[in-house]
Amino acid sequence: MSIDMGKPSAAAGQAPGTEEPPDTGVRTPTAGDRHRLTALQGLAALSLDAMASVAYGPESIVLVLAAAGAYGMGFTLPVTLAIAALLAVLVASYRQVIAAFPDGGGSYAVAKRHLGRRTSLVAAASLILDYVLNVAVSVTAGVAALTSAFPELYGERVWICLGILVLVTAVNLRGVVESAKAFLVPTAVFVGSILAMVVVGLFRDGPVSTASAAGHASALGEGATTVGALLLLKAFAAGCSALTGVEAVANAVPSFRAPAARRAQRTEVALGALLGVMLIGLSILIGRFHLQPVEGVTVLAQLADASFGHNLAFYIVQFATMVLLALAANTSFGGLPVLMSLLARDNHLPHVFALKADRQVHRHGVVWLALVSALLLVFSGGDTNTLVPLFAIGVFIGFTICQVGMVRHWYGERPRGWQAKAALNGFGALLTGVSAVVVTATKFTEGAWLIVVALPLLVLGFEKIHRAYTEIGERLELGRIPQAPRRSRSVVVVPVSGLSRLTSQALTAARSLGDEVLAVTVTHPSPEDREAAEALRRDWELWKPGVELVELSSETRSLGRPLSAYVRKLAQRHQDAQVTVLIPETEPAHLWQRLLQNQRGSVVAHAVRRDTAAVICRLRFRITAEAR
Repeated sequence: MSIDMGKPSAAAGQAPGTEEPPDTGVRTPTAGDRHRLTALQGLAALSLDAMASVAYGPESIVLVLAAAGAYGMGFTLPVTLAIAALLAVLVASYRQVIAAFPDGGGSYAVAKRHLGRRTSLVAAASLILDYVLNVAVSVTAGVAALTSAFPELYGERVWICLGILVLVTAVNLRGVVESAKAFLVPTAVFVGSILAMVVVGLFRDGPVSTASAAGHASALGEGATTVGALLLLKAFAAGCSALTGVEAVANAVPSFRAPAARRAQRTEVALGALLGVMLIGLSILIGRFHLQPVEGVTVLAQLADASFGHNLAFYIVQFATMVLLALAANTSFGGLPVLMSLLARDNHLPHVFALKADRQVHRHGVVWLALVSALLLVFSGGDTNTLVPLFAIGVFIGFTICQVGMVRHWYGERPRGWQAKAALNGFGALLTGVSAVVVTATKFTEGAWLIVVALPLLVLGFEKIHRAYTEIGERLELGRIPQAPRRSRSVVVVPVSGLSRLTSQALTAARSLGDEVLAVTVTHPSPEDREAAEALRRDWELWKPGVELVELSSETRSLGRPLSAYVRKLAQRHQDAQVTVLIPETEPAHLWQRLLQNQRGSVVAHAVRRDTAAVICRLRFRITAEAR
């Protein structure tokens, strides 16, 4: 199998600097379109992370501002409006990213074109860390909601987390469209319940019920009459966790049906609109009901209680939140494999990550993401608080790099109105950059230092893989016209241990392949082995196959090393010849019967591959099951 060292083809579609991808009219659906996303399916498959963040985004703001007491809580809406403004900037920016980079990749693609390869790798590494952490945080948060309702399950939370991870992975291995169909109903129920709660709450003069918060200690600070800039920055940075997942649509543009860029843009706008309405609506309700954060009860639960009362509607909101939090991991499964495929095509990850299955699934990326996430779940013990300090830093770094790259994009292309667009992206870069610094600083001692360490290590790994592919490409002389093929003399070595039908077929195949055939057997000086060697030599002379039998003595009963040493000497003696080692092996009728084999062929193949440049050919003798 040849190594694909090729670079990705040029992106088709939108010319740089234009706002909308070209639309040529009627398109004939392709065979793969049924495995790609519509705009609505994209909203279900790629927005779960962002949608679920409304469950902890407003709460993060409230918990920070609560340190300043009731006076600080009055700044909840202004901070949320600032976050909503940043959300609008990000949506507008990523809409342009989708148009300019229809092959996907988001901040990685932008940085690669406008900020250089090293910066693009930083963006890619930050997104990879964020996607992996998103899976672990989402699953543990969903399970935390479940164990809050059913405390007896708390001791089994790790197994429940792993079970949910297996479920989400299995759905995604069937294809991105299948995952979108499976998660469409939970997404609709959650969004519908939140919007209904906001609408109903706006018509209330006061909370209908406070039963969920009754008996719980208040987390509100006392005595503060001023709110400093640092506290507002902390609240802003904490609330920006609600923006995680906004970039997923831009990363996964190739997953959409044609016209992919246009559908992805619609999905991005719909995601931003829904997320903004929910965040602002919840913030208004927090102020309207004079909500105070309490220990052990989420802000969302208190708002549902205040709007609907402690009834069935309250439990529907809680259940929908729990399900969507657990399934928010699907955003990573939709975006990360596509990003990894782009990195693989650019020779920064193993090329296996660029392969697609028959349902347009990057299965290797999906499986890798699941395995790493499972390790995180086990490491954290299924505890959300262990993982949250590591979360969202990567996405802020990606946001900032993307915004800076788009400023360079507008400055280079200079379409009509480019100054306003560049100013918008520059303002967004400033806001996300400040958020990245504040989040990292405030959470550094809580575990964020791991991200600071892991980020450069990932970039170094990308660089090392790229250097390895470059060296391989140079040795293979890729991009140059090779010498014309020519025929050379061929010497075939066949390892044997006895006479059988397998030996006969192996020598027959070898004589058809080579000009010279040598049968080689490895012997040991012990009495029983010496007798077996003498019997083989005697039988060989009686058989007279027309092939020389070479005996190699091994004092340590080693099989691979004596053979590889002989092949190496043979290659030195016949430098103008191609040396081939043909290894005969049986292929059993049943899979379990492979456990009965001695694996001598694999030992020989490994030694020859490790120590020589000889061609390895493995001849399979199939043993078919007899009819009964």
